[in-house]
Amino acid sequence: MTATATERAVVEAVARRRRELVDLAARLVAFDTTAGAGTGQEAALQAHLAERLRAAGAEVDLWVPGDGVVAGSRQVPAGFTFGGRPQLAARLRGRGGEGGRSLLFNGHVDVVPAGDPAAWTTPPFDPVVRDGRLHGRGACDMKGGVAAMVVAAEVLAEHAALAGDLVVCTVTDEEETGAGAIAAVARGVRADAGLIPEPTGFDAWVACRGDVIAEITVRGRLGHAGIEHPPGDAVNAIEKARVVMSALRRLHDARRARPDHRHPHLSPGHVIPTRIRGGDWPVNAPDACTVTYHVAYLPAHADADGWGTAVEAEVEAAVRDAAAADPWLAAHPPEVRRLLDIPAAEVAGDEPIIDVALAAAADLGRPGRRAGLDSWHDGATFTRFGATPTIAVGPPSIDRAHTVDESVPVDDLVACAQLYALAALRFLGTVGG
Repeated sequence: MTATATERAVVEAVARRRRELVDLAARLVAFDTTAGAGTGQEAALQAHLAERLRAAGAEVDLWVPGDGVVAGSRQVPAGFTFGGRPQLAARLRGRGGEGGRSLLFNGHVDVVPAGDPAAWTTPPFDPVVRDGRLHGRGACDMKGGVAAMVVAAEVLAEHAALAGDLVVCTVTDEEETGAGAIAAVARGVRADAGLIPEPTGFDAWVACRGDVIAEITVRGRLGHAGIEHPPGDAVNAIEKARVVMSALRRLHDARRARPDHRHPHLSPGHVIPTRIRGGDWPVNAPDACTVTYHVAYLPAHADADGWGTAVEAEVEAAVRDAAAADPWLAAHPPEVRRLLDIPAAEVAGDEPIIDVALAAAADLGRPGRRAGLDSWHDGATFTRFGATPTIAVGPPSIDRAHTVDESVPVDDLVACAQLYALAALRFLGTVGG
């Protein structure tokens, strides 16, 4: 596609801000916003972004949600609190009047734990550019991307008369619960389409799987492990849990073999154990064993409200049938408890934002393809519950996320900012152009 004068000006303006972009990304990395750590630095980070966006002419909403906004959600555990972690939504008003398109840039500012700092070449929250890459926890996932979308918005505010509104939203808690995006949707943050700078390698993630996290507790009967007991006198709960685990392995295999578990961009759903706890003394037959399962499901298997209720029912049925065939378990049924349900989502293939984003990437020499994420990202919340078809497009690459020495190429951060600016220009249009 031949670039317009405005597009060329915007792309060049982003390139001139390369140093500023890297500095912003590094500044964001330096805030320790580890999910669940209670550092309190989310508020300072969000205030910094709010100040920049306000200076660019945006109307800024910075708020700490009430905990009731996520109460009762299948996605958020009971007792969750935002605890002083604010959300941010900034709107750059278009100049085309009412009725024009709107576009959402969304990113999360929390990061996963860094692990042992001694394992890092440089400290995880002391960002450094080395070998053309920005290193630090969150550089890839996704503070580098957040910096790119913010700089893109600033450049657009200075160099383009957008016809429609551009909304820039940064949220907390994506890595644990997705509560921040839920709060943003409840606040009314929405648009005609959305972009999230997950580290996609410039592919367009148009779909993601959902996850049901289920906990299954099997009861036994306490007894001395060093003594042979009559049947039923002492019952080893770990041994009985094997009955349930075998049934869930069969469910895993059956689901992955079914034709309805095929998807062009996603792996089939799975049923895999992720944690097991049982026993309290090395010479006792344990009287309880709890196994946690991660159950992934495709968008097609979500219920009408977007949740994995049918998948949850499959797990319950498999456990129930296995227990019915075992005399002890039939008399002492295992308990199945859902801990979380993270929704699956898919953006319709004809949504204009997909082709707009991929064309912009290709024009910048970063061609990508339609793809999906077997895990989850906040785009599912905006797509499912915010009436905002939201795709993820960002720099390379997901295999650097959550790792020791996490990093992102600086050249690709610049390209990401240019992509977001171009996509906004083409999706929203400009006044007089």
